[in-house]
Amino acid sequence: MEEILEFLNENPIFYFATVDGDEPRVRPFGFHMEYEGKLYFGIDNEKESFKQLKANTKFEVCTSSRAGKWIRIKGDAILDERSEVLEKAFEVTPRLKDTYTKENGPRFAMFYTNKGSAVIADMAGNKETYIFG
Repeated sequence: MEEILEFLNENPIFYFATVDGDEPRVRPFGFHMEYEGKLYFGIDNEKESFKQLKANTKFEVCTSSRAGKWIRIKGDAILDERSEVLEKAFEVTPRLKDTYTKENGPRFAMFYTNKGSAVIADMAGNKETYIFG
């Protein structure tokens, strides 16, 4: 987990992929955190990406470093609606509160995967694989 978090912290914009019917959809994301030993991501519950994730829980995350390494994380999303998880997200990134605590506004939905993997690789063919759950 430390290596994954370090990579994401050093390369904070990553690309989040979902499935829309039989078409892939990719967009830039930026929120991640570790909580209770799990890697969490956050998503606006009013976006198409959230609807796609609910319809098909499979997702991938990918980003690269300036040094030519990249990470690919994939798994099945497990939504976690506990208030303490959301509070931790607001603690990690306080500016989220401005958007996601308004009455009748969008809400930040938190999810993690416990059945997935992460691969950190480079152009020379070196790679490290991490398994969740």
